[in-house]
Amino acid sequence: MRIWAPSQAVADVLTDLPDVECTVYEGGPTPPDGAEHVEVWIPPLIPPGTLRDLLGRMTKLRLVQTVTAGVEPYRPYVPTGVVLCNARGVHDAGTAEWAVGATISVLRDFPAFTLAQESGRWDYHHTGVLADATVLIVGYGSIGQALERRLAGFEVEVVRVARTPREGVYGMDDLPALLPQADVVVLLVPVTPDTVKMVDAGFLARMKDGALLVNAARGSVVDTDALLAELTAGRLRAALDVTDPEPLPPGHPLWTAPGVLITPHVAGSTPASVRRVCKLVRSQMLRYLSGEPLNNVITGSY
Repeated sequence: MRIWAPSQAVADVLTDLPDVECTVYEGGPTPPDGAEHVEVWIPPLIPPGTLRDLLGRMTKLRLVQTVTAGVEPYRPYVPTGVVLCNARGVHDAGTAEWAVGATISVLRDFPAFTLAQESGRWDYHHTGVLADATVLIVGYGSIGQALERRLAGFEVEVVRVARTPREGVYGMDDLPALLPQADVVVLLVPVTPDTVKMVDAGFLARMKDGALLVNAARGSVVDTDALLAELTAGRLRAALDVTDPEPLPPGHPLWTAPGVLITPHVAGSTPASVRRVCKLVRSQMLRYLSGEPLNNVITGSY
C-alpha cells in the first residue's frame, strides 16, 4: 500500500507497518511520481495549488487524512467513495494557547510596548485587562473547550455558542443578543456555506465599543472590508491569525490598521501539534489496516 506523508516525522511513525510504502510529499508544484498508485494521502499543512488535478490523478485513492481540522480545500475535489478525515483535536492546545496569548497581548497593549522598547522609550500608560471580561466563544467544539480550560484561571465569564445548541451552549441564532455583552469574541467556527463572511458589518456593529475580535478560525469567516472600517474608526480591536486574503499581501490596509495584531496562521504550528499529528496518523493507519472504523470521518456539511 502506498502512502504519501506530509513530513519525514509522519513517515517515520508509519515505516514499521506491514506492506506500507511511504513517500514524503511536503507540498509544492511538483509532486512525486506515482500519484495513480497512492491509496492513502496525508496532505501537508498548506494544500498544494495543484490539488484538483492531483486528486483527479489518484485513481487508487481510498483515504485522505488531513493534518488540519479544516477540510474546506479538499471537500470539492475528493472523489466519490474516498473517505475524508480531519485532524480534530491535534491543534487544540496550540490554537487555544494562541487565542489566550493574542487576547492578552492586545488587551495589555504589548505591541505598543514592543515598539516603545525598540526605540528606547519608557511608554508608561494604563492598559486593558482580561480579568472580569466576558469572553464569547463562537464555535464551541474541541478547540473551544480547550480555550475555556485555559481561561479558567483568568477570572472571566465564558459564553459558549455552537451550531447545535445544548445545555450551557447557545445556538447561532442567539448571537445577535449575545454580541453586545461580550468584551472578547473568539471565532473558532469551521468554514461552511453558513459561516463564510458570517462576521459582516451587522455582526461587528452589534459588538460593544472597544471590544476585541479574535479570529483563530479562517480568514473567510470575516468580511475584511467591514472589519477594516471598524478598526479604522477605532471602535473595535482585533487579533488575527488568519486573514482574507491569505497570505496577506504587502501593502494591504490590514497591516497598518489601528488596534490589530496579525500573526501568519501559526496558532497550530507547534511541536505539540506535530507530536499529536503523528499519534493520530499512526492510530488511523492501524485502524485502516485492520478494517476498524476510522475517527474524525467528515460527513454531511462538516
